[in-house]
Amino acid sequence: MDANLFDKRNDALDVNSGVGQQADLAITTRGSDWYFTVCAIMTVSSLGVMGWALTKPRRNRLFHYISAGLLFVAAISYFSMGANLGQTPIQAEFVRGSSQVRGAGTREIFYVRYIDWFVTTPLLLLDLLLTAGLPWPTILIAILADWIMIVCGLVGALVETRYKWGYFVFGCVAFLYVAYALVWDGRQHANVLGGSIKRTYNMCGVLLIFIWFLYPIAWGVSEGGNVIHPDSEAIFYGILDIIAKPVFTFLLLWGHGNIDPSALGLNIREPGATPAGPVEKQHHSGDHGHLGGSTAAYAQNGHHNGATNGHHAAHGANGATAAAV
Repeated sequence: MDANLFDKRNDALDVNSGVGQQADLAITTRGSDWYFTVCAIMTVSSLGVMGWALTKPRRNRLFHYISAGLLFVAAISYFSMGANLGQTPIQAEFVRGSSQVRGAGTREIFYVRYIDWFVTTPLLLLDLLLTAGLPWPTILIAILADWIMIVCGLVGALVETRYKWGYFVFGCVAFLYVAYALVWDGRQHANVLGGSIKRTYNMCGVLLIFIWFLYPIAWGVSEGGNVIHPDSEAIFYGILDIIAKPVFTFLLLWGHGNIDPSALGLNIREPGATPAGPVEKQHHSGDHGHLGGSTAAYAQNGHHNGATNGHHAAHGANGATAAAV
């Protein structure tokens, strides 16, 4: 029997050593092992969330699907980093002489990490801001600011001169707007809705904003300042991602166990279910841009119908009187 079948050694760095250019300062087998560990956590969490979704009615699965998707994307990203793929060597601005960074000239930058964030962080925001019942324009501008933040982080990591810190500043400004949307707009809407919505949003919002404030620090001591070794970078980002994704996800979905989607303006029908009112009235309601419908539009429609019905009733009464005479 082939002894290699029982060889559990992680040889990803050896197998992929010829793929692309290799940096002077890169992850070791320990870093690779950690990345694969986080990949396993993300994969199991994604499958667990999908299994959890199957226990729910279809109209209550939106947040499960969003969360399972972002966890699966993160799993692919961590698999790539564990295999030492999706990276490129970049000349470090600060070449340290300490044993921690071994005076390296080029440092390994995982651009696949930013591809992951470009997909997953907007989904995290969507999970949280939909929980607060925010209108779509507010959600979309927060996601746009988040994309600007991620792109600035990537470009800054790939720039070899001190101008990388300009992108860092632009990214931090965009992040401050995201924080504003979470702390101010989202919290206000959630507090008005109250109950389980308020508790779930505040619990998950505080966790996410606290963790996200640590990411610029991680960037500054790794891709930016070349202070810590890529293995330490892997541990730093990995712990943050585990808290910001699987831990956040399970807290959010646990809170949504007591929240009806319609309370958030998400009027999702079960397959085959009929609309909750006459088709004609819904067709002429005049509101097609809001998930939950417009109370004012329905009130106006009801007033119009009532006035019309009253007019027809009066006309019928006059006709009856004329016939009697």
